[in-house]
Amino acid sequence: MALTNFAALTADQKMVWSKDLWQQARDLTFINKFTGGSDAVVQRITELTKTERGELVIMHLLADLVEDGVVGDNEREGNEEEMKTYNDKITIDLISHGVRQKGKLAEQKTVVNFRENAKDRLAYWLANRMDQLAFLTLSGISYAYANNGAARTSGAFSSLAFAADVAAPTSKRHRRWDATLGLVAGDTTAVDAADTLTYKACVDMVVYAKTHYIKPLNVGGKEYYVCFVRPEALAQLKKDDNYQRAVTNLALKDGTNSPWFTGGIVTVDGLVFHEHRLVYNTLGATSGVDKWGAGNLVDGSRAILCGPQALGFADLGAPEWSEKWFNYDSSPGVNIDKMFGFLKPKFYSIYDKSVEDFGVLCVDHAI
Repeated sequence: MALTNFAALTADQKMVWSKDLWQQARDLTFINKFTGGSDAVVQRITELTKTERGELVIMHLLADLVEDGVVGDNEREGNEEEMKTYNDKITIDLISHGVRQKGKLAEQKTVVNFRENAKDRLAYWLANRMDQLAFLTLSGISYAYANNGAARTSGAFSSLAFAADVAAPTSKRHRRWDATLGLVAGDTTAVDAADTLTYKACVDMVVYAKTHYIKPLNVGGKEYYVCFVRPEALAQLKKDDNYQRAVTNLALKDGTNSPWFTGGIVTVDGLVFHEHRLVYNTLGATSGVDKWGAGNLVDGSRAILCGPQALGFADLGAPEWSEKWFNYDSSPGVNIDKMFGFLKPKFYSIYDKSVEDFGVLCVDHAI
């Protein structure tokens, strides 16, 4: 097997490596599965918009019409209604990371291609960190915390330009599942160990989303919401008798094509569940300090119900690939950086009469 050839790359070759790394990172990024235009859970914006303040990444939100129009032969002209649009600016910043080979002797002793290995590791790093930031942004959790509730040992993400735009869920978009009372106002201090997700919680979440006019996704003429949950939460649902009956009925209806048999993601009452370990939780938080419930002793998680434009994603090109030699040209290194930004958009809801998150409903529960 040939040893690593770490000769200097041309500018065009660096672009190829950058694109290959970004393609690999996109494939690994969980949130990328939900990325698209204004009708997707994550709206991906790749172009700058010229404004009075320069070129910015702008996300456009379109509110519903309010007026009743005219009837009969009454005057139409002059009675038109202005379509209200809300523009949110997505702040962008750069994250960067690098790897470095020990030296020429180490390079001669290994058959692992350093450049290829660097691409694989950095692609995974980039995908993982973007997923982390996306879930934290949707959940309204500061970048000072990891997705398991532990305080980050590094303050790098807290200094990102778009970290200041991370905001807690708005009042009408933050609920808590209570085993006795059902879906109530969000309050992490009130979470009890018995407040685990149930089939009734799923039904109530969809009803709440619909009655508060969170726009659903339209797929094949049918309306759906996507719900991101921890693996523990999906396990709780699978143990619920009512959930089992609902899914079993689905299995009887669809036969062997049912997700119950195929291992696919189950859709229950218009709620499409996707489990992921990076959904925010308190498993890594300090007991008695940062966990939820009375005395900060309860472990919980924040389920995220999403419609279109739940998250804005400014994606400005492929990462930049850079190579450098250290220690008298005996130790090669690779660094990549990626420019992007996340934003959970808000708008004035004519139904709730308040400024609310546009396409997200957060529901806290115990795990």
